[in-house]
Amino acid sequence: MKDMKSKEALRLGLVATDPLRILGLQTIFAASDAAGNGTVEIVPLSVPGALDESGVSLILIDAACTEHIFELLATFRRARPHLKLIVLGLEEDHEYIQRIIGAGAKGYLTHSAREQEVRMAIEVVQDGSAWAPRKVLARLIESSSAQTAKTGTLAEPRFSERERQVLGLLVAGHPNRAIAEELGIDLTTVKKHVGTLIRKVGVRNRIDLSVQVLSRKLLSD
Repeated sequence: MKDMKSKEALRLGLVATDPLRILGLQTIFAASDAAGNGTVEIVPLSVPGALDESGVSLILIDAACTEHIFELLATFRRARPHLKLIVLGLEEDHEYIQRIIGAGAKGYLTHSAREQEVRMAIEVVQDGSAWAPRKVLARLIESSSAQTAKTGTLAEPRFSERERQVLGLLVAGHPNRAIAEELGIDLTTVKKHVGTLIRKVGVRNRIDLSVQVLSRKLLSD
C-alpha cells in the first residue's frame, strides 16, 4: 500500500476484546511494514475516552465483541459521522452484510479474510469506496436504481476521455493508488478527477458515484 509510505503511520482504531484477534491484526500489519508496504499502527479503543485522543479516521469493529453491533454502528453514525467503519464478523449471509452496510459501515470482512484482503479493504475504504461481497453491492445498486426511478430521469453528464478511464477503474473497485498506476498519472490528479466526477454526476461520495454509474449505465457507449 504505497499511500501508507509516509513519515506518519496510518493510525487504525480497533474495537475488539479477543486477544487473538488483536494479535492477528497486529501481526498482519507488522508483516506489511516489514515488507515495505507502509506502517500501520493499531490503536485499541476498549478504554473509555480513548477515541478522543486516538487521532484515527478509520476503525475496525469486531462484531463478536458485542451483541448490539447495529446499535453500536448507529451510535458512531450519529456521534462520529466522519469516521469510516469496517466490521469484522463471522456471518457470511448477504442480507446480514447488507444490513451492516446500511447501518453505516463502509466495509465488511469475515474473520477468515486473508491478509491481502484486509489491507485492500482498508485502502478502498480510505479512498471513500465500500468493501463488501459483489452480490451485496449489487443489491445496493438495485435499491439505488429503484430510488432513481421514483425521483425521475436525471440529466446525462458528459465525461472527457480521461474521466471515463478513471470512472471505469473506480467502478471496477480500484483504489486511487491503483488507478494512478494504471493510467500513469499521480495520485493528486486522480483525486481531482474523482472530485470532478462526483460533482458532474451530482452525488455525495464515491460509493454513490459507483452506484449511479452502474444503475444509470453512464459508461455505456
